[in-house]
Amino acid sequence: MSASDVSAWCESHGMKRFRAKQILEWVYQHGEPDQLKWTNLSERDRRCAKEELSVLTGRTISHQLATDGTQKLLIQWDDGPASADPLRVLAEDSSLQTECVMIPSLGQDVHRKTACISSQVGCPVGCKFCASGLSGLDGNLSAGRIVEQAWRLGQLEGVGRISNIVFMGMGEPLSNFKPVVNAVRTLSAAPPEGMGIGARRITISTVGLPKAIERLADELELPVTLALSLHAPNDDIRRELIPWAEYTSIDQLLSACSKWFAKTGREITLEYTLLGRLNDQPHHAKELVGVAKSLRANINLIRYNEVDGLPYKRPRDNDVTRFQTILRDGGLNCHIRASRGRDIAAACGQLRHEHQTDSPS
Repeated sequence: MSASDVSAWCESHGMKRFRAKQILEWVYQHGEPDQLKWTNLSERDRRCAKEELSVLTGRTISHQLATDGTQKLLIQWDDGPASADPLRVLAEDSSLQTECVMIPSLGQDVHRKTACISSQVGCPVGCKFCASGLSGLDGNLSAGRIVEQAWRLGQLEGVGRISNIVFMGMGEPLSNFKPVVNAVRTLSAAPPEGMGIGARRITISTVGLPKAIERLADELELPVTLALSLHAPNDDIRRELIPWAEYTSIDQLLSACSKWFAKTGREITLEYTLLGRLNDQPHHAKELVGVAKSLRANINLIRYNEVDGLPYKRPRDNDVTRFQTILRDGGLNCHIRASRGRDIAAACGQLRHEHQTDSPS
């Protein structure tokens, strides 16, 4: 619900409009999900909120902490009747599970806390190297459930305020367009109407839907960052790795990204996952230089995190360094993303996949 939705709800239930601000303060500033503890509302209003407003609709069924401070949650979305015990999971149905990750900064910015959140349950894209799409798409997340992931990560002990958001968890954000856009508006809204995360600190990562990229530039007035999951220097390799690439060429994606930059003035981030001996060799890097130089773009190189049951390998360190050197020599702004949370299966979809594998049939 937007702030105006909450105001309308208050009025429709005989409450003053200022009650909406108080409700939003309890949720986003005080982090209090129990409506009966909203003490500046009357008992009647608190009970009404308890009966009709759902603050949280998920349950954390796995919480893992990595040695580097990264924390990962597996959330069960309960679509059945509510349990009287808020800590009890009604049914661990993997078709209703998503992951989110809190990634603290390893540098000097100790206040940087990045929430990597999911937009869908499973993923329709089915990238061959990714655990998220192994079981296909089970459904879309609502705007509320997208926001709830960031909220939950911010409530973890010692985390405090989430400073950055990346839509790089499970799902293809632009195939769940409206909920993602509405969630971004809430995440970026100033308190008490939202979480107060500046739009420039929010990144939407897409495998590449040209029309949706153009629509996002037109519809979302906020200065978010767009990240394109490229992962290959040519269409042949990309189609081998990404089934949806059969319908879209790299040239079409670059055209849509150029329109994004012309409309928003925001540089594109190209995400490139390095897979050992498959797309990480010098000739791949030289080919990528030609592709990327047509855009105002930054390049993030990502070392592959292995997934049990998949044949892809993590690249060798010297191959990664050589790849970056070739891109930089070609005049590109290129960074190697630090691998985080490898000891807790922090790569996209890994925890859900391992939870499915470990669960009795």
